[in-house]
Amino acid sequence: MKKILFPTDFSEAATNAFVHALEFAKIVNAELILLHTFEIPVYDSQFFPENYAAIYSSVELAKFEMFKNEIPKLRAIAEERKLGNIVIKHRLMDGDLLYNLKNAVEEDKVDFVIMGTSGASDWTKFFLGSNTSSVISGVEVPVLCVPVDAKFKKIKVIGFTTRYREKDKKELKKVLEIAKKTDAKVKSLYVRTSSSDVPEATVKEWEKEFANENVEFLVLPSDEVKETILDFVLYKEVDILSMITHKRSFFESLFDSSFTKKLSKQVPVPVLVMHED
Repeated sequence: MKKILFPTDFSEAATNAFVHALEFAKIVNAELILLHTFEIPVYDSQFFPENYAAIYSSVELAKFEMFKNEIPKLRAIAEERKLGNIVIKHRLMDGDLLYNLKNAVEEDKVDFVIMGTSGASDWTKFFLGSNTSSVISGVEVPVLCVPVDAKFKKIKVIGFTTRYREKDKKELKKVLEIAKKTDAKVKSLYVRTSSSDVPEATVKEWEKEFANENVEFLVLPSDEVKETILDFVLYKEVDILSMITHKRSFFESLFDSSFTKKLSKQVPVPVLVMHED
Protein backbone atom coordinates (compact mmCIF):
# COMPACT_ATOMS: atom_id res chain seq x y z
CA MET A 1 0.00 0.00 0.00
CA LYS A 2 1.27 3.45 -0.91
CA LYS A 3 1.63 6.28 1.61
CA ILE A 4 0.55 9.91 1.28
CA LEU A 5 1.93 12.52 3.66
CA PHE A 6 -0.55 15.31 4.29
CA PRO A 7 0.80 18.32 6.24
CA THR A 8 -2.05 20.29 7.80
CA ASP A 9 -2.55 23.36 9.95
CA PHE A 10 -6.33 22.74 9.96
CA SER A 11 -6.89 25.90 7.92
CA GLU A 12 -9.51 26.28 5.18
CA ALA A 13 -6.86 25.57 2.54
CA ALA A 14 -5.71 22.44 4.35
CA THR A 15 -9.25 21.15 4.87
CA ASN A 16 -10.02 21.65 1.17
CA ALA A 17 -6.81 19.80 0.26
CA PHE A 18 -7.77 16.99 2.65
CA VAL A 19 -10.69 16.11 0.37
CA HIS A 20 -8.26 15.84 -2.56
CA ALA A 21 -5.92 13.74 -0.41
CA LEU A 22 -8.75 11.35 0.48
CA GLU A 23 -9.85 10.95 -3.11
CA PHE A 24 -6.27 10.58 -4.32
CA ALA A 25 -5.65 7.93 -1.65
CA LYS A 26 -8.62 6.00 -3.02
CA ILE A 27 -7.27 6.27 -6.59
CA VAL A 28 -3.73 5.06 -5.82
CA ASN A 29 -4.69 2.72 -2.94
CA ALA A 30 -2.81 4.59 -0.23
CA GLU A 31 -3.01 5.39 3.46
CA LEU A 32 -2.86 8.97 4.72
CA ILE A 33 -0.33 10.22 7.25
CA LEU A 34 -1.43 13.54 8.72
CA LEU A 35 1.48 15.78 9.74
CA HIS A 36 0.93 18.71 12.07
CA THR A 37 3.89 20.75 13.20
CA PHE A 38 4.23 23.50 15.78
CA GLU A 39 7.01 25.83 16.86
CA ILE A 40 8.21 26.06 20.46
CA PRO A 41 9.08 29.66 21.51
CA VAL A 42 12.79 30.44 21.15
CA TYR A 43 14.41 32.37 23.97
CA ASP A 44 17.69 34.23 24.11
CA SER A 45 20.01 32.22 26.36
CA GLN A 46 20.65 35.36 28.40
CA PHE A 47 16.98 35.51 29.36
CA PHE A 48 16.29 31.78 29.40
CA PRO A 49 13.29 31.32 31.69
CA GLU A 50 13.65 28.95 34.62
CA ASN A 51 10.30 27.38 33.80
CA TYR A 52 11.15 26.70 30.13
CA ALA A 53 10.34 23.02 30.54
CA ALA A 54 6.89 23.95 31.80
CA ILE A 55 6.38 26.35 28.90
CA TYR A 56 7.46 23.64 26.45
CA SER A 57 5.07 21.16 28.04
CA SER A 58 2.14 23.60 28.05
CA VAL A 59 2.64 24.55 24.37
CA GLU A 60 3.02 20.90 23.40
CA LEU A 61 -0.09 19.94 25.38
CA ALA A 62 -2.13 22.79 23.88
CA LYS A 63 -1.14 21.75 20.36
CA PHE A 64 -1.89 18.13 21.15
CA GLU A 65 -5.35 19.07 22.42
CA MET A 66 -6.05 21.07 19.24
CA PHE A 67 -4.75 18.19 17.12
CA LYS A 68 -6.94 15.75 19.04
CA ASN A 69 -10.01 17.98 18.64
CA GLU A 70 -9.53 18.51 14.89
CA ILE A 71 -9.05 14.85 13.93
CA PRO A 72 -12.75 13.88 14.39
CA LYS A 73 -13.73 16.69 11.99
CA LEU A 74 -11.47 15.22 9.29
CA ARG A 75 -12.77 11.73 9.94
CA ALA A 76 -16.31 13.09 9.56
CA ILE A 77 -15.36 14.47 6.13
CA ALA A 78 -14.05 11.03 5.18
CA GLU A 79 -17.31 9.38 6.32
CA GLU A 80 -19.41 11.93 4.40
CA ARG A 81 -17.53 11.06 1.22
CA LYS A 82 -17.89 7.34 1.95
CA LEU A 83 -14.14 7.08 2.35
CA GLY A 84 -14.10 6.09 6.00
CA ASN A 85 -12.15 2.98 5.06
CA ILE A 86 -9.07 5.03 4.14
CA VAL A 87 -6.41 4.37 6.79
CA ILE A 88 -5.45 7.64 8.52
CA LYS A 89 -2.38 7.87 10.73
CA HIS A 90 -0.93 10.85 12.57
CA ARG A 91 2.31 12.69 13.23
CA LEU A 92 2.55 15.61 15.67
CA MET A 93 6.03 17.16 15.53
CA ASP A 94 7.60 20.32 16.89
CA GLY A 95 9.96 22.40 14.76
CA ASP A 96 10.19 23.65 11.18
CA LEU A 97 7.52 22.30 8.79
CA LEU A 98 9.80 21.59 5.84
CA TYR A 99 12.48 19.99 8.01
CA ASN A 100 9.90 17.71 9.62
CA LEU A 101 8.23 17.04 6.28
CA LYS A 102 11.51 15.87 4.79
CA ASN A 103 12.20 13.60 7.77
CA ALA A 104 8.67 12.15 7.69
CA VAL A 105 8.98 11.37 3.97
CA GLU A 106 12.19 9.45 4.60
CA GLU A 107 11.16 7.71 7.83
CA ASP A 108 7.70 6.62 6.63
CA LYS A 109 8.85 5.89 3.06
CA VAL A 110 6.18 8.22 1.68
CA ASP A 111 5.13 8.02 -2.01
CA PHE A 112 3.31 11.37 -2.34
CA VAL A 113 2.98 14.66 -0.46
CA ILE A 114 -0.34 16.52 -0.75
CA MET A 115 -0.74 20.00 0.68
CA GLY A 116 -3.08 22.97 0.46
CA THR A 117 -2.07 26.49 -0.55
CA SER A 118 -4.19 29.54 0.18
CA GLY A 119 -2.81 31.77 -2.57
CA ALA A 120 0.14 33.04 -4.53
CA SER A 121 2.09 34.01 -1.42
CA ASP A 122 1.88 30.45 -0.14
CA TRP A 123 3.20 29.05 -3.41
CA THR A 124 6.08 31.50 -3.42
CA LYS A 125 6.87 30.88 0.24
CA PHE A 126 6.72 27.11 -0.14
CA PHE A 127 8.68 26.77 -3.36
CA LEU A 128 11.01 29.74 -3.20
CA GLY A 129 11.61 30.22 0.53
CA SER A 130 14.87 29.62 2.34
CA ASN A 131 14.00 25.93 2.66
CA THR A 132 13.25 25.41 -1.03
CA SER A 133 15.84 22.65 -1.31
CA SER A 134 14.03 20.68 1.39
CA VAL A 135 11.12 20.18 -0.97
CA ILE A 136 12.30 20.72 -4.54
CA SER A 137 15.66 19.00 -4.08
CA GLY A 138 15.38 17.20 -0.77
CA VAL A 139 12.05 15.42 -1.11
CA GLU A 140 12.28 12.93 -3.93
CA VAL A 141 8.55 12.23 -4.20
CA PRO A 142 5.77 13.92 -6.18
CA VAL A 143 4.11 16.86 -4.40
CA LEU A 144 0.46 17.67 -5.15
CA CYS A 145 -0.29 21.33 -4.37
CA VAL A 146 -3.96 22.17 -4.03
CA PRO A 147 -5.13 25.82 -4.25
CA VAL A 148 -7.86 26.71 -1.77
CA ASP A 149 -10.28 27.47 -4.64
CA ALA A 150 -9.70 24.08 -6.31
CA LYS A 151 -12.74 22.06 -5.33
CA PHE A 152 -12.43 18.35 -5.93
CA LYS A 153 -14.06 16.91 -9.02
CA LYS A 154 -13.62 13.63 -10.84
CA ILE A 155 -10.29 13.56 -12.65
CA LYS A 156 -10.99 13.27 -16.36
CA VAL A 157 -7.99 15.10 -17.86
CA ILE A 158 -4.43 15.23 -16.53
CA GLY A 159 -2.13 17.77 -18.10
CA PHE A 160 1.57 16.95 -18.43
CA THR A 161 4.22 19.43 -19.51
CA THR A 162 7.34 18.07 -21.19
CA ARG A 163 10.43 19.10 -23.10
CA TYR A 164 10.70 15.69 -24.75
CA ARG A 165 13.78 14.68 -22.81
CA GLU A 166 14.38 10.94 -22.52
CA LYS A 167 14.09 11.06 -18.73
CA ASP A 168 10.67 12.75 -19.00
CA LYS A 169 9.28 9.41 -20.19
CA LYS A 170 9.63 7.90 -16.72
CA GLU A 171 7.48 10.65 -15.20
CA LEU A 172 4.94 10.41 -18.03
CA LYS A 173 4.58 6.70 -17.29
CA LYS A 174 3.86 7.52 -13.61
CA VAL A 175 1.18 9.99 -14.68
CA LEU A 176 -0.33 7.44 -17.08
CA GLU A 177 -0.55 4.91 -14.23
CA ILE A 178 -2.53 7.42 -12.15
CA ALA A 179 -4.71 8.23 -15.17
CA LYS A 180 -5.57 4.57 -15.74
CA LYS A 181 -6.90 4.23 -12.20
CA THR A 182 -9.42 7.02 -12.77
CA ASP A 183 -10.07 6.48 -16.51
CA ALA A 184 -8.55 9.86 -17.27
CA LYS A 185 -6.95 11.09 -20.48
CA VAL A 186 -3.46 12.55 -20.37
CA LYS A 187 -2.80 15.63 -22.50
CA SER A 188 0.90 16.28 -22.94
CA LEU A 189 2.03 19.82 -23.71
CA TYR A 190 5.25 21.03 -25.26
CA VAL A 191 5.62 24.77 -25.79
CA ARG A 192 7.87 25.24 -28.81
CA THR A 193 9.68 28.57 -28.47
CA SER A 194 11.85 30.34 -31.03
CA SER A 195 14.88 28.87 -29.26
CA SER A 196 13.49 25.32 -28.94
CA ASP A 197 15.79 22.50 -29.92
CA VAL A 198 13.45 19.49 -29.99
CA PRO A 199 13.36 17.96 -33.50
CA GLU A 200 10.11 16.83 -35.05
CA ALA A 201 11.48 13.28 -35.22
CA THR A 202 11.64 13.14 -31.41
CA VAL A 203 7.98 14.13 -31.12
CA LYS A 204 7.03 11.43 -33.64
CA GLU A 205 9.08 8.87 -31.73
CA TRP A 206 7.19 9.64 -28.51
CA GLU A 207 3.84 9.42 -30.30
CA LYS A 208 4.82 6.00 -31.63
CA GLU A 209 6.10 4.70 -28.27
CA PHE A 210 2.95 5.75 -26.42
CA ALA A 211 0.53 4.95 -29.25
CA ASN A 212 -1.35 2.39 -27.14
CA GLU A 213 -1.78 4.75 -24.16
CA ASN A 214 -4.60 7.21 -23.55
CA VAL A 215 -2.40 10.23 -24.19
CA GLU A 216 -2.58 13.12 -26.64
CA PHE A 217 0.59 15.04 -27.56
CA LEU A 218 0.20 18.76 -28.20
CA VAL A 219 2.93 21.04 -29.56
CA LEU A 220 2.06 24.72 -29.29
CA PRO A 221 4.37 27.38 -30.76
CA SER A 222 4.83 30.36 -28.45
CA ASP A 223 7.50 32.37 -26.69
CA GLU A 224 5.07 33.10 -23.85
CA VAL A 225 5.52 29.78 -22.03
CA LYS A 226 3.64 30.54 -18.81
CA GLU A 227 0.66 32.11 -20.57
CA THR A 228 0.50 29.16 -22.98
CA ILE A 229 0.42 26.73 -20.03
CA LEU A 230 -2.44 28.73 -18.49
CA ASP A 231 -4.38 28.64 -21.76
CA PHE A 232 -3.70 24.92 -22.03
CA VAL A 233 -5.13 24.27 -18.55
CA LEU A 234 -8.17 26.44 -19.26
CA TYR A 235 -9.10 25.42 -22.80
CA LYS A 236 -8.21 21.74 -22.54
CA GLU A 237 -10.25 21.47 -19.31
CA VAL A 238 -7.33 20.08 -17.33
CA ASP A 239 -8.23 18.77 -13.85
CA ILE A 240 -4.66 18.24 -12.59
CA LEU A 241 -1.51 19.75 -14.08
CA SER A 242 1.66 17.66 -13.68
CA MET A 243 5.02 19.35 -14.16
CA ILE A 244 8.61 18.23 -13.84
CA THR A 245 11.13 20.32 -11.92
CA HIS A 246 13.52 21.02 -14.78
CA LYS A 247 15.85 23.91 -14.26
CA ARG A 248 15.53 25.60 -10.88
CA SER A 249 15.49 29.07 -12.48
CA PHE A 250 12.60 28.20 -14.79
CA PHE A 251 10.66 26.61 -11.98
CA GLU A 252 11.16 29.68 -9.81
CA SER A 253 9.87 31.95 -12.59
CA LEU A 254 6.92 29.62 -13.06
CA PHE A 255 5.93 29.99 -9.44
CA ASP A 256 6.32 33.72 -9.17
CA SER A 257 3.36 35.56 -7.73
CA SER A 258 1.79 36.74 -11.00
CA PHE A 259 1.68 33.28 -12.55
CA THR A 260 0.41 31.47 -9.46
CA LYS A 261 -2.17 34.16 -8.81
CA LYS A 262 -3.62 33.55 -12.27
CA LEU A 263 -3.36 29.79 -11.86
CA SER A 264 -5.03 29.69 -8.46
CA LYS A 265 -7.76 32.25 -9.32
CA GLN A 266 -8.47 31.92 -13.06
CA VAL A 267 -7.88 28.19 -13.42
CA PRO A 268 -7.67 26.78 -9.89
CA VAL A 269 -6.36 23.28 -10.47
CA PRO A 270 -4.02 21.14 -8.36
CA VAL A 271 -0.43 20.98 -9.58
CA LEU A 272 1.48 17.71 -9.28
CA VAL A 273 5.18 18.53 -9.05
CA MET A 274 7.29 15.64 -10.30
CA HIS A 275 11.00 15.35 -9.52
CA GLU A 276 13.45 14.49 -12.25
CA ASP A 277 16.14 11.89 -11.51
